[in-house]
Amino acid sequence: MTSLSFDRHCDEIVSQTERLASHVRGADMTAPVLSCPGWNLGQLLRHVGGDHRWAEEIVRTRAAGPLPDDVVNDLSAYTHEEATVLIPWLAEGAVRLGASLRAAGPDALAWNPSADASAPVAFWARRMTYETVVHRADAARAAGAEFALDEDLAVDAVEEWLEYSTFPEAFEPRPDLPDLLGPDRTLHFDATDAGEWLVDLTGEQPVWRPGSGGATGTAGGPVTDLLLYFYQRPAPGIETKGDTALLDLWRTRSGFWLEAPQE
Repeated sequence: MTSLSFDRHCDEIVSQTERLASHVRGADMTAPVLSCPGWNLGQLLRHVGGDHRWAEEIVRTRAAGPLPDDVVNDLSAYTHEEATVLIPWLAEGAVRLGASLRAAGPDALAWNPSADASAPVAFWARRMTYETVVHRADAARAAGAEFALDEDLAVDAVEEWLEYSTFPEAFEPRPDLPDLLGPDRTLHFDATDAGEWLVDLTGEQPVWRPGSGGATGTAGGPVTDLLLYFYQRPAPGIETKGDTALLDLWRTRSGFWLEAPQE
């Protein structure tokens, strides 16, 4: 379970959005976002704001199933954005999401993509925090700004990813990808400034725990770089050893891909 509170996540949705906006003020909204191929900066901001509004509706209505997500990924109409309109719209969506989450409370039930049925909306507070964080990194890179993240947020984001990696969709066999599970498959992640985690892929489903141990593949470096590495963003501080193909397969299978660009 996360070590950060529901209220902290609600706060961070707003504050991370504000920091994202600060990166892009004065930037060219048509600048390409290299870590999200096919999107420009304005489209990235539309995606983040759409994510916030999509999650807000799920929480506010206590949706029992998925809602249409065109507002999240159908960005073809947003190739030439006006920052004076887009940035306030982005901020408004974050505030609305935070308010709806607080009004619901962490234990209210609604659909989420990691659950077979309705689950506590605390999921959405945490998920939207790190959806915003990672896209803030994308925006900072596109705008030529510096990206930094508090260590406790980076650790919580890494552990959110590790938790999601144990859900069936992250490891069940798929016809288009090699099998993830098998004998002699363990991964070690070493955040040199924050902690270590071991992922065991030898059983019927992945299991993770804090700590170290023998591993067939290892990735190590500062915790913020480790988070970006998980999300397949540039992470120059990460060094990999051993079975790098398994590391790459695990990253492909294990993540949150709500933000996949639509070509």
